[in-house]
Amino acid sequence: MTHSPVNPLPDPLTYAEQLLGWFSRLGFEREEQTLADLCVTAAAQLSRCDLSQLYARDETTGQLRLIAQYFPDGEPAEVLAQSVAVQHQQLLHYALDQRCALTIDELCNSAYDSGFLPATTTPWHALSCLPLFNQSKVVCGVLLCASLRPAQLQGYAVSLGQLGSFALGQLTLHRLAHPGRVTVVAQRGAPVTGVYGLIGNSTAMAATRRLIGKVVQAPFTVLLHGETGTGKEVVARAIHAASPRSNQAFVVQNCAAFPEGLLESELFGYRKGAFTGAERNYSGLFDAADGGTLLLDEIGDMPLALQAKLLRVLQEGEVRPLGASTAHKVDVRIIAATHRDLLAMVSQGTFREDLYYRLAQFPIQLPALREREGDVLLLARHFAEKVCVALEKPLVSWSSAALDQLSGHAFPGNVRELKCLVERAVLLCDDGVILPAHLSLSSAPAGAAVEATLRQRMERVERVFLIDCLHKNRGNRTRTARELGVARRTLLYRIARLNIPMGASRGEC
Repeated sequence: MTHSPVNPLPDPLTYAEQLLGWFSRLGFEREEQTLADLCVTAAAQLSRCDLSQLYARDETTGQLRLIAQYFPDGEPAEVLAQSVAVQHQQLLHYALDQRCALTIDELCNSAYDSGFLPATTTPWHALSCLPLFNQSKVVCGVLLCASLRPAQLQGYAVSLGQLGSFALGQLTLHRLAHPGRVTVVAQRGAPVTGVYGLIGNSTAMAATRRLIGKVVQAPFTVLLHGETGTGKEVVARAIHAASPRSNQAFVVQNCAAFPEGLLESELFGYRKGAFTGAERNYSGLFDAADGGTLLLDEIGDMPLALQAKLLRVLQEGEVRPLGASTAHKVDVRIIAATHRDLLAMVSQGTFREDLYYRLAQFPIQLPALREREGDVLLLARHFAEKVCVALEKPLVSWSSAALDQLSGHAFPGNVRELKCLVERAVLLCDDGVILPAHLSLSSAPAGAAVEATLRQRMERVERVFLIDCLHKNRGNRTRTARELGVARRTLLYRIARLNIPMGASRGEC
């Protein structure tokens, strides 16, 4: 790493003129993707680097998204597929966490892992990783430049950091000027994995993303249904973040957390003197979420009396606090979530039918983890990398036996169970490799019925192994086939035969 404050530029006046020219072009550009592409082209040409990448940091999830890349000799679609896999790389997170540039003049002698960079015949030599800031001085992205030749990149850090920050600022202004557009920057050739902060390549998750994409810009009420731990609040936050209401409040209320009387005052507020102890006016959560989004979690646990009052809010768009003689208007988008079967509750008389159909204006069924084939391993790696970064410890690897054990577990607690399991395994892992003993998954009881034939079990093991090998090679099937010692056409046949999603074969996670 270079610690010198500035390395002199070869021709400062010419560089300054070129830099100002690029600022001017970025300022006049009106197309978002073109603006992002111009930024990475400018960074590569100004620094005389072979590669430049622009990452944006998602305000909701904190994850990085690769939104533009300059790499003429590469394969853009395949390289962009790495955008989710790199979001926890130490090189990038140094810039995020330390809020300062990281410049490495001899990457081959560095302790940092640069394996996420595009594969080339010659190794990458120098690299500069620059944090980008918004007007509030909050890190909003990262600009990365890399050279295949010896280069002194420290002198470009300040100016290129300002250029990248300006580009992301322009993208933000474009979104504010066009609130009808989805706030996720369009990515040509980018994977759907990671869009809306949801990780997974399974068919079930692709269907969920499509439904979210249909409703983010619509004012409809959304009903999220799914088992415990399937990520209902994560999806609700994603819908809010991608909607025109993203700059307003996102408020969450668990309807099972309060008794009826307290829940009513919490939601609708009250006026001074409405009941014993009401010594002042209190604004409820509907007022707090005015202009934004209110998530009513566990809506199936809401008492019947409150259901009638909620229905009036949905129909009339107004609330009347306890003790008030008049109602007032509120503009709140409602997202409801539950693990209960509301239709069965309607037939039993424990949930209002009219409220159900008003809430289910746009229902989304979230898949259980056991229905998301192939996603368990991707999520496990994501959670492991995340906890390693949080604990500031080296990234761990996974043994094949541990991965096989994960893929065979039913996960009744879904993603939440997997997350807790992986976090515990990382803490127990002392040698950098997660083993089955660290997972502490119970084995099938003796004498249990055999649920699969020998062929099915062998194919399941092979499928896990192939997905893992593809992921390690960032989806490059030629390198994967070479590593496995098989012909490329044989690998392609096995990928198709085992129904491995195309996203997994591209290394998305």
